[in-house]
Amino acid sequence: MATSTPKRATFASILKTENYIAGKWTSAGDGELTVLNKYSGAKLATLPLATAAQMERAIQAASDARATFARWSAAKRQSHLQTLHDLLSERRAAFVDLIVKEAGKPLGYAQAEIDRCLLTLSTAAAESVRFGGEVVPLDFGAGEGKTAFTKRFPVGVVACITPFNFPLNLVLHKVAPALATGCPVLLKPAPQAPLVALAFTALVHEAGFPKGVMSTMVCANEVAETMVRDERVAFLSFTGSDQVGWFLKSICGKKKVALELGGNAALIIDEGTDLPKAAAQTAVGSFLYAGQICISTQRIYVVESQYAAFEKALIKEIKALPTGDPSKKGVLVGPIIDGGHLQRIDDWVREAKAAGAKVLVGGKILDERRNLYAPTLLTNVPKDAKVNCAEVFGPVAVIEKVPDFQAAIDRTNDSNYGLQAGVFTNNLTHMQLAHEELEVGGVIINNIPGFRVDSMPYGGIKDSGLGREGLRYAMEEMTEPRLLVY
Repeated sequence: MATSTPKRATFASILKTENYIAGKWTSAGDGELTVLNKYSGAKLATLPLATAAQMERAIQAASDARATFARWSAAKRQSHLQTLHDLLSERRAAFVDLIVKEAGKPLGYAQAEIDRCLLTLSTAAAESVRFGGEVVPLDFGAGEGKTAFTKRFPVGVVACITPFNFPLNLVLHKVAPALATGCPVLLKPAPQAPLVALAFTALVHEAGFPKGVMSTMVCANEVAETMVRDERVAFLSFTGSDQVGWFLKSICGKKKVALELGGNAALIIDEGTDLPKAAAQTAVGSFLYAGQICISTQRIYVVESQYAAFEKALIKEIKALPTGDPSKKGVLVGPIIDGGHLQRIDDWVREAKAAGAKVLVGGKILDERRNLYAPTLLTNVPKDAKVNCAEVFGPVAVIEKVPDFQAAIDRTNDSNYGLQAGVFTNNLTHMQLAHEELEVGGVIINNIPGFRVDSMPYGGIKDSGLGREGLRYAMEEMTEPRLLVY
């Protein structure tokens, strides 16, 4: 007897088209938001925009839940986080499908994102029972004979605002540590890709977290600002543009803040580098997901002796990158998130060309209807061109020749941003110099700036933000130490 092939799980099985406020789903709102398939342009869903009154209800519910949730044992938080992990694992294929469609993320990269989400949740569950304070040495001087230690307590309600490019894992970098420490959450996901956040919120509900512990609302920026300003909210965690992030910090009052604000990540190619290997990694690091990653390789500095060979190898790798439908296996470069950003990227490249930049590869729109831009490599780019000094957030990289390793460090530091940098070198002294002198939050040796493991401390300096994510580090941000002396 023939057996039928099981149908591949699709986003329809997890789709939620309502906001989740104070433990209930609601279709009421003030206006609508339509979410599109980023490659085909087809409508995926229409969502209500939450009102100011609904935001008030969510804030009050979170405030009411604060005391009860803070008293949960570490074991209970661990158990519920593990349940969340298991529920997401069961629905993995459907979540992958939804990320591909609403975020335009290549299939393999979407699969990797869900795998990272599962690791983020399992790490949060593990950290919830081993996270604690410290013994404070006091047994000397005026403290002789005294014992002291700290215990960490949740700060309270956490407001989370997340971007489109990692529509679930960047949500979890805020939500998972909050749940692990006993902090209620208010979540505003990106309007370009909110569906996966709502689908995950349904898992939070199914896992049995108390009413008010999590509310997820698609809303206008003015409504979101009310939670940023509200004194009942103790912590703001924002990932997005530097302009918006610093503005939100200016209006948030006395609450704690963590900002992840992107950058224009630099990569240094030193003498003695395996150039073919480095070129292959650089091509992926610059153009994967059409460069819509805050640590995409944007600026490449190559020491003079290596430049000609590396440029040739990199161009070859870029021309081989599969571009097109993100749902197709093997595609690495999919659509830009919307037409507005497609046009902005093209305008920035045209501006650089007009100022004397040379196009080595790409430099044009491939398909305006599907928001596809060609993987683009420029050189001889003026310092003040936007593709060099701002964050492109698109498939555009700049490559320049520098006389030596120190010059590459100086060029890397000549930026308003400082998130992560990559350095290909086999010179121990140069590795140490990079660690000492590069003005960034993380230095990645013999790899691209886009390397990230979800448990590591992640964050930047300068306009790239403040604070650190990574489970334990975010948990520290979301708690306060209270000292006991006896």
